Amino acid sequence: MSPDFDLTVAPTTGRHALRERLLTLDGRLFEAAAGWHWPGAERVLPRLSRSANHGVLWFAAAAAIAASRTPRARRAAVRGVASLGMASLAINTLGKRSVRRPRPVLDPVPLVRRLDRQPFTTSFPSGHAASAAAFATGVALESPAWGALVAPVAFSVAASRVYTGVHFPSDVLVGAALGAGAAFAVRALVPTRPQAAPPARPRAKVPSLTGGEGLVVVANRASGPSERVRALRDALPGAEVLECEPQDVGAELEKAAARARALGVCGGDGTANAAAAVALRHGLPLAVVPGGTLNHFAHDLGVEDERGAAAAVCRGEAVRVDVGRFAAGDREGVFLNTLSLGVYPELVRERERWSSRIGGWPAGMFGALQVLREGRHPLVAEIGGRRRPLWLLFVGNGVYRRMGLAPGRRTDLADGLLDVRVVHGSRLPALRLLAAAAAGPLTRSPAHAAVQVKRLRLTGLTPGTPLAYDGEVTEVRGDVLVEKLPEALTVYRPLP
Repeated sequence: MSPDFDLTVAPTTGRHALRERLLTLDGRLFEAAAGWHWPGAERVLPRLSRSANHGVLWFAAAAAIAASRTPRARRAAVRGVASLGMASLAINTLGKRSVRRPRPVLDPVPLVRRLDRQPFTTSFPSGHAASAAAFATGVALESPAWGALVAPVAFSVAASRVYTGVHFPSDVLVGAALGAGAAFAVRALVPTRPQAAPPARPRAKVPSLTGGEGLVVVANRASGPSERVRALRDALPGAEVLECEPQDVGAELEKAAARARALGVCGGDGTANAAAAVALRHGLPLAVVPGGTLNHFAHDLGVEDERGAAAAVCRGEAVRVDVGRFAAGDREGVFLNTLSLGVYPELVRERERWSSRIGGWPAGMFGALQVLREGRHPLVAEIGGRRRPLWLLFVGNGVYRRMGLAPGRRTDLADGLLDVRVVHGSRLPALRLLAAAAAGPLTRSPAHAAVQVKRLRLTGLTPGTPLAYDGEVTEVRGDVLVEKLPEALTVYRPLP
């Protein structure tokens, strides 16, 4: 680009009657807006417009939303920033370069409204309006409540660009449309949590517990903040909510099941697993409130927080879901998400060993480094009459989509299938799997095999081989039988 190139000069084009009429109307609207008296706007809108330079206002808003510490708010903040980035990329690479429209003449705009530093880029479309609409739309797609709070600020930023005289109204309208489109483009690439929720079937008949009457909830103190329990009590004032230590969860669930019309649990996947086992034995419907570090079952079910669970309990909305069951010698159990042997149980052990010293996530990273060592095959099993080294054997309760470094999402929790994935022992298996996972689905790895079955038997396992299920770890003391219990568990969940 030549240093003498003037971005504010429009190229000479042929006359077009409709285009000229639209431009004339746009200019008249700009002059009319300049002549309007907006009470109190002189102090607010110019400052608001400047605060949105380079997305500073929206990054600050994202930080404030994420600070609310709810999973949906954090996702809304991330989606808003991602949408803003997509919009900025589109505006700066295509929008500003394709239409070289000069900025409006500032003569009709009062001096008190004008910005101290006027922009020098072309006028069409408005980057500020695009960023504002992209952020607000992205937030609203993930969390309508937060979107409603952000929308007035986004509208004010867009309006400030006309108010301060740096854009024509059409610049702002087209910029806002592009920004909203960028947010929907991000949603097409990364679906929102409600989009990825499984269908609400098969539906089950359960009691409608107004205010939570008849519901007894056991909350694991170690799973999450006490704010979640307080919010649950506010949402279900008639429910009995008990807090207990992790080692007491099983006993408290058994006591609660003896007097409850419905059993509730607040915690992570391990706590939900314990509650599901008790609910199955007593034939009770289960209400799950996500409250742990990992809440795969609740999120795959479509339960976002205590409000969603409370609404389903009060309205009597529920579905039946499959449960996986395993027997390993004298050890039996159920799993709602996954069961695995091999490298993952080893990772869980390493993580538990170090989490109290360095924290959960650092311990997980350290555990991964420990188990992803060259030539390490923690599992040997007999398959087809031959003993084979395996890096990982994964069994999902339902078919998982897009398996990578971690399991993806399930689109059906009552499909009647076990999703079995095997990673064969090979030279540098960890390196090959990591490369495949980085490039896309794990199924691209030549060391990987997958099959969907209803029943699985493993023989020839070394006694003491670790087995992980829903984040808990036990040891194998014989052959392992894994089977499916179709539609065995009734769970409250909000229906469309």
